[in-house]
Parts: sequence; structure tokens; C-alpha cells
Amino acid sequence: MGKMRPIKVLVAKPGLDGHDRGAKVVAMGLRDEGMEVIYTGLRQTPEKIVQAALQEDVDVIGLSCLSGAHNRLFPEIVRQLRENGKEDTLVIAGGHIPDKDISFLQDHGVRAVFGHGIPVKSIAEFIRQNVAAD
Repeated sequence: MGKMRPIKVLVAKPGLDGHDRGAKVVAMGLRDEGMEVIYTGLRQTPEKIVQAALQEDVDVIGLSCLSGAHNRLFPEIVRQLRENGKEDTLVIAGGHIPDKDISFLQDHGVRAVFGHGIPVKSIAEFIRQNVAAD
């Protein structure tokens, strides 16, 4: 039996948010958990994030938003993924997301929202449980 490839995760910061410490901590932690991680950097448009996800053929997109634009940006990313035939890509989120917005995001394709203080190991376990095996 051949070696399975690692889960590939794209970590992205959509919008005009200028803080990425949390995203970098998650990216490094997921890498430490054995995943291949691509970090796109700050101030990415939904189009750029989806294009990077398509080019890298990722299994997961982790979105982080601190600016309050998550209800507009995250569903747009999910919509563009679906438009490009990538509805099987797991989309998860974190950042400053009020509890009242979580069900809206889940209704629009974000599978899970991880708040502040969630251990990276918990995020990695969720990813492992929800990414289909190749």
C-alpha cells in the first residue's frame, strides 16, 4: 500500500483585515500536525483565494477574519468554489465571529467556526474527521 499524501490546507485572510497572528499560529500548528499548509497572506480577495485553492488543489480552506466582513466574504468564497466544481472542499473559519453569525455562515457552506482559544489540535482533528480519504 502506498503512502497517503498529507491533507492540504489553504489558510487565507480575506478582506481588508490587517492582523494575521492567529492565522499564522493556526497555519504553523496544522503544519506541525502533519498537514501541508499554504498561507496566502493578508488582504486577499475571494477570487484570489479561490484561484489559489484551485491551483493548489487543496482539501481545506481555513478563513480568518477580524474585520467583521465575514458574512459577505465567506459565503462568496463558498459560492465561487461551487461555481468551479470544488464543492467538496472543506471550508472552516475563525477570527472575530459573533455567535449570532455562526449559523448564517454554516447555512452558507462554512462547516465549522473556531473561536479564540481553541487548541490547534482540535482544529486538526476536525479536519481529519471531515476530509474524505483519498
